[in-house]
Amino acid sequence: MRTLIKNGLVVDPSQRIKKKMDLIINRGKVESLNMPGMKSVGDYTEVIDAKGLIVSPGLVDIHVHLRDPGFTRKETIHTGSMSAVAGGFTSIACMPNTNPVNDSPNVTKYILKKAKESGLLNIFPIGSITKAQSNKSLAKIVENFKSGCVAISDDGFPVSNLKLLYDAMIIAKKKSFPVISHCEECSFSAGGVANEGKFSKKYALKGIPNISEELGIIKDIAVAESTMSHLHICHVSTLKSVEIIRDAKKRGVKVTAEATPHHFTISEDDIKGCSPNYKMNPPLRTKKDVSAIVKGLKQGVIDIIATDHAPHTEKEKALGFKNAPFGIIGLETALPLSLSLVHKKIITLSDLIYKMSTKPCEIINIDRGNLKKGSIADIVIFDMERKVKIDKAAMYSKSSNTPFNGINLKGKVLRTILKGKTVYSSSK
Repeated sequence: MRTLIKNGLVVDPSQRIKKKMDLIINRGKVESLNMPGMKSVGDYTEVIDAKGLIVSPGLVDIHVHLRDPGFTRKETIHTGSMSAVAGGFTSIACMPNTNPVNDSPNVTKYILKKAKESGLLNIFPIGSITKAQSNKSLAKIVENFKSGCVAISDDGFPVSNLKLLYDAMIIAKKKSFPVISHCEECSFSAGGVANEGKFSKKYALKGIPNISEELGIIKDIAVAESTMSHLHICHVSTLKSVEIIRDAKKRGVKVTAEATPHHFTISEDDIKGCSPNYKMNPPLRTKKDVSAIVKGLKQGVIDIIATDHAPHTEKEKALGFKNAPFGIIGLETALPLSLSLVHKKIITLSDLIYKMSTKPCEIINIDRGNLKKGSIADIVIFDMERKVKIDKAAMYSKSSNTPFNGINLKGKVLRTILKGKTVYSSSK
């Protein structure tokens, strides 16, 4: 099967390309990038006119909760995959906090089997650092890596036993994969449900102070610096966290970091009423923190954008702010929210694709995120100017816990292509 995508603005940061070009796909791989109208040998099975649209490598999210196995009332591998491709993602990495926890090859193999059956996108499992995320003993890290995991993380259960973390980082360094860390000093944040600030005081809620995240980052960076391993820091949310990461990079520590669209677009001031759909961990911080995250993205201190897609049922979120679980969905809103940085001229479109495709692939060492000749044809086509209204009822995720329902944005995914085959096409 040979496909021509013509007249689109091709954006590929890996080749420093941002120009109108025709892209030819042959047997699931990029055959060539040509100047518009250039003749090529052979016929096309399919011709896609991308005039006025952006053509880029498929988006890649390395921080997704698929809830499968064990919590399929919230999401399944298939519904999560549908949500991802609707958002323009062709590859995602899924966190290990399932039931059972992904601490052994059996769970990894289950995830890969279900992903293959769904056939919508590439799913790369992340294995746990400790057995059952218990902070007591190491999981089968090497075995899980050999079975298909691309990184290790205890995610929302930060490893407080630093000797265990040290040993895990030594293993990760030898096998050349990253340790992904939810940085939190739980002695400061235990029982907290919102940012320690105006919102928590107004509703008499226990707060989560900035220092909880910052101390967690300091400790994990210290271990990474000692072991010379690759530490990737999840969902950075405070001004001082950005400064700590900047200083570590200046010292030569192998550390990368991510920010979520919700942490760089809204603050605690934007929470409507006391809606649990604004409850996540780390919490929404102050406007000053939001500005720092945006600046960190612009300066490259924060390397990538990731969603922390965290589905929960309506029943669970109906328990109220104090008792509802942390987390919001994000796969289908990530691109338009992130494009706001481009529309505001904070970062360029090439920078955005780099942070949402090219760089995430580098972090977890997968062969995606580019449109080079011979590369796998994972592609997203989108209209960055198309106005959209976020509608949770129209989303493909099994859950609908988003704080962005009803807001107007610019940026719409029109087609997602996996290995040369269209897996999502917008009907509107």
